Amino acid sequence: MLYKLVWDAKVLIDLDDGVLEAPQERLPRLTDAHLRERDFSAANAQEWSQIALTLAHELDGVTVSSAAVQQRFGGILIALTSDQENASKLRCAVDSAIHKPFAPALGRFCKAALPPLKPLIQLQESSGNRIKLKLTPLSQLEQDGDNDKYWKSLGEDPHFQLEFESITELQAGWYRIDLLIDSSRPQNSAKFYLDHGQGYSEADTFILPYQTEILATRVCFFSKPVRSARFDPKELKGRFRILALQWTRIDEGTAKRQILTQIAYGKGKSTPASLKQLRIDLERQVYERKTSLSEVLARKYNELFIVAPGQASYEDWIENIEKPSLPSAGEIRTMLAGFEYKPLISVIMPTYNTGEEYLRACIDSVIAQSYPHWELCIADDASPKPHVRQLLEAYQAQDPRIKVVFRTENGHISHASNSALSLAGGDFVALLDHDDALPEHALFFMAQAITRHPDAQIFYSDEDKLNAEGQRFDPHFKSDWNPDLFYSQNYVSHLGVYRRSLLERIGGFRAGVEGSQDQDLLLRCLLYVKGPQIVHIPRVLYHWRTVEGSTALASGEKSYTTEAGVKALTDYFAEAHPAVRVEPGQLPNTYRVRWPLPEPAPLVSLLIPTRDRRALTETCVRSILEKSTYTNYEILILDNGSVETETLEFFEQIQQEDRRVRVLRYDHPFNYSAINNFGVQHAHGEVIGLINNDIEVIAPEWLGEMVSHAMRADIGCVGAKLYYSDDTIQHAGVILGIGGVANHSHKNFTRRTPGYFARLLCSQNYSAVTAACLLVRRSIYDEVNGLDEENLKVAFNDVDFCLKVRTAGYRNLWTPHAELYHHESVSRGAEDSPEKIERFQSEVEFMVKKWGNELDQDPYYNPNLTKHREDFSIKNYWQA
Repeated sequence: MLYKLVWDAKVLIDLDDGVLEAPQERLPRLTDAHLRERDFSAANAQEWSQIALTLAHELDGVTVSSAAVQQRFGGILIALTSDQENASKLRCAVDSAIHKPFAPALGRFCKAALPPLKPLIQLQESSGNRIKLKLTPLSQLEQDGDNDKYWKSLGEDPHFQLEFESITELQAGWYRIDLLIDSSRPQNSAKFYLDHGQGYSEADTFILPYQTEILATRVCFFSKPVRSARFDPKELKGRFRILALQWTRIDEGTAKRQILTQIAYGKGKSTPASLKQLRIDLERQVYERKTSLSEVLARKYNELFIVAPGQASYEDWIENIEKPSLPSAGEIRTMLAGFEYKPLISVIMPTYNTGEEYLRACIDSVIAQSYPHWELCIADDASPKPHVRQLLEAYQAQDPRIKVVFRTENGHISHASNSALSLAGGDFVALLDHDDALPEHALFFMAQAITRHPDAQIFYSDEDKLNAEGQRFDPHFKSDWNPDLFYSQNYVSHLGVYRRSLLERIGGFRAGVEGSQDQDLLLRCLLYVKGPQIVHIPRVLYHWRTVEGSTALASGEKSYTTEAGVKALTDYFAEAHPAVRVEPGQLPNTYRVRWPLPEPAPLVSLLIPTRDRRALTETCVRSILEKSTYTNYEILILDNGSVETETLEFFEQIQQEDRRVRVLRYDHPFNYSAINNFGVQHAHGEVIGLINNDIEVIAPEWLGEMVSHAMRADIGCVGAKLYYSDDTIQHAGVILGIGGVANHSHKNFTRRTPGYFARLLCSQNYSAVTAACLLVRRSIYDEVNGLDEENLKVAFNDVDFCLKVRTAGYRNLWTPHAELYHHESVSRGAEDSPEKIERFQSEVEFMVKKWGNELDQDPYYNPNLTKHREDFSIKNYWQA
C-alpha cells in the first residue's frame, strides 16, 4: 500500500530515485489510526520513505518544537518502532531522506522530529539491557469494555503491581525509566514505589511527570536490590493506554550523559542549552557551594521532577481555572472606574548584582501591570557589575514611575530595602525581589482588596515558582491568616503589601535579621495589627524565580536564613511572652515555638469512654501512666456498660495501682457527647482532655506540649498528631468541607513526610481537631455548653464543638509535637446497620444546616484546593 503527501491536488511519492505525480484520489489518506493498525513487519524501504514523507506533510510550512512533534506523533512513532527491526528501518529511512533535494518539507520534518524520535528508536535498540516487566492491576483499575487496550482509573489511587520476569530482583545500579501514556488528561504524574524486601513506603518512591503521548524519561540509581515495584499511572479518574513502559539497565557513563542532556533541555524547553556552557555553570556551582559535582547534578536533575500534590494538574488549573477567572482589559477599565479609592502602590525592590535577563524581566513585569497606579522604587546596593546601573538608569529614563537610588556602599538587603522604602510615596507598599516577577493583574487584585477592606493593614497572596525556562510550578495555595503557622514558618511571604504608615511606625526593615527580614518585618507589625486586619487573597499574584542562591530554589541553600528567623521570633516574643523559647524546626526555615507551662502546672482531667475490650483500654491507660512526663493529671474511665470479667477486673486493679485513676459507670445507650459531658461534670481538672480508648502514647512530652498551648489565653481546642498502627497519618488537623462536612488533613501520609509545604511539621491553627485526643480549658468547655448530645450523638460532635469554640473567639490549634497512635474505633464497630446509617445521615444534615457557610469556606484551607481528598491536591476544573 502507498501513502500520500499532499501539495494542493498533487501527490508526491518517493520511489527510490524518482518522483512521480499522481491524482490525489488514487491514494488513501494516511491517518493516526491507519498507522497504528498497519502491520509494518513486511514494509520495504520504499514504504518507509513514503511514511517519512507523509509525516513531513503534516509539518509543511509550520514551525514547531520537538515537543510538539512528539505530542503529534508520539503514538504513531511508538507504533512504528514496536520492534528493533522496524526502528532501524525508520531511522535509516529518515536519515537518508534528509538528503533528498525534492522535499524541503521533509528536511524540516527531520530537523524537528529527530530529537523526539531518536529516544523512541533507542527504546528498541537498547533491548539487550531491558528488564522484562509484567503489570498486574491491583486497585481502582479495570479494562475499558469498548477497547481492551485502554484502562479506566476508577479512583484517585490506581496502581499496578510491577514484577520482573525471569529474575527475582533488580540489582543495585543505574536504570533508565521510559514511559509513554495516552491519557484522557493532558498533564499527569506517575509514581513508582520500590520494594527492597520490606514492603512499600513513601521513602522509596520516585515520580515521573508526563504529558499524554509524549515520552517521559528519568534516570534513577537504585542503591539496593529491588524485589518488585508498584506503578501508579496517574492520580485521578480517567481513561488511559500504556504505549510504552520500559526499565533499562545502563552504565554510569550513559546515566550521566542522559542526566546532563535532560538538564540542558530543562523542563519544557525544546532546544538544549549549550552543554559547554552548562558544564561551566556546574563547575561554578561546585566551587561556590563547596560541594561535589554529583551533588549539584543530583539536585538540578531532581528539580526537573518536582511535583507538589496536584502539580501534575497545575497546568490544567492555570488553563481551566485561573485564566478564565482573569478580567479582560475592558473589564479592568470598567472596574477601575467604579473604584472610589485608587491607592498608589509603591513597589520596593532592592537590587544587587542581578543578572540582566532576570532584572529586565522583573521590571518589565511591573511595567506590564494592568493596574496603572503604581511606582517602582529601586535601591541598588552598590552592585559592582556595570550592567545593573546601566539598565536601571535606562528604565528610569523610560518611565517616570520608576525611581532609583544608587547606594554608595553595600549594606545588605535590610538597609537596601529601607533605601527603596524612602523613595515610596504610595499609601501601600509591595515587596518585590529583584529576580522575581509579578503576573499582569497582581497589583489590580491587591488594589481591589484594599478597596474592599478599608481597615486592613496587611495583604498577602498565593504564589508559585518559575524555573530557569520561565515555566510555572510548585504553587503555594495558602491559609488565611494563621498566626501559629506563621510562628512555625513564614508562609505569608509573597506577594506582601503593607500600609506605608504601618511600616513607618515600626521603623521599616531591621538590620541583623538578613535572610528573614520579611518575616521580622511582619512580626514587628503584629504588635499594632489585629487578625482581621490581615487579608489573604487566594490568587497566585507572585512568581518566585528558582535561580541559583535564591531561597525559592531550596530552603537549605541559605542556612543563615533559619538562624535569622530564630532571632526574629525570639525578639518578637521577648516583650509579650519572655518565657517562650524558639528552636529551629525539622526543615530549614521552619521553627518550633515552645510555650511555657504555668506554675503550678494545672490539673488535667483525661476522660476515656470505653466498653469492655480490656486489652485496648489497658494499653491506652498504661501508656499514659508509664510514658507521660507531665504528671499532674487524673484519668476518668467512663464505663459505658462493660460486662466482660477481665475488663471489670482491670478497672479494680488500675484504681488500686494509681490513685489518679477513677472509673465512673455510665449505664445509658452509647452517646459519645453525653458520655463526655457526664465525665466533665465529675472532673476536677482545670483542663479537660477527651481521649479515645484506642489511643496509645508515643511521645512522652505529648501532654505537656498540649497543655502549654491549651493554657494560652487565645487558644481553644488543642489537637495532636495521630497515627494509625502502620505509622501513617490518621489525624493532622481537620479540614472543613472535605467529603461534605469535614475530614482529617493529610490522612494516610507516612509518618516522616513533611506534608504540604511542611504543614505536617508545623504547629498551626485549624478550624477543628479530632476529639480522639483533644485538650481544652474547662472554662471554655462550659462556656460553649460542651458537646451536643441531642443532635450529634456519635459523629461530628468534635467538629461542632470546635466551631462553637472558634465562634466564641478562640483559635483552635494542632501540634505535631504531641504524637500518639489511634487504633481508631476498634471497640465501637462500623456504621453498617440501617439504624447507624440513618443516624449518621441525620448528623450530616444537621452539620450542613447549622454550619453550611463555614463548611464551604475553611479559612485554614484554600479555595483552590480540592474538597475530594485530604492531601492538599489542586482543585480540578470540573470541581470548580
